[in-house]
Amino acid sequence: MPYYVYKIDNYPVRQLALLETFDSFKEASTAAKERRNAMPLTNGQVVKVMFAESELEAEDMLSQVRIAPPTTGEDY
Repeated sequence: MPYYVYKIDNYPVRQLALLETFDSFKEASTAAKERRNAMPLTNGQVVKVMFAESELEAEDMLSQVRIAPPTTGEDY
């Protein structure tokens, strides 16, 4: 499965832009780090690497809202 590198704009609405596709994590991670250093990321923009079977699945996973686990009790 390929690794996808996305630029995500969170303001005013969440927009995903595919930057590159790689076959290995090392290449994808290096490219994402270079993009983060080279691009002026503002207003909550981020560059992320996503491992998925297809571009559609990667965008679906990036669009899902993840709820943080509770931080009370013994698990905290």
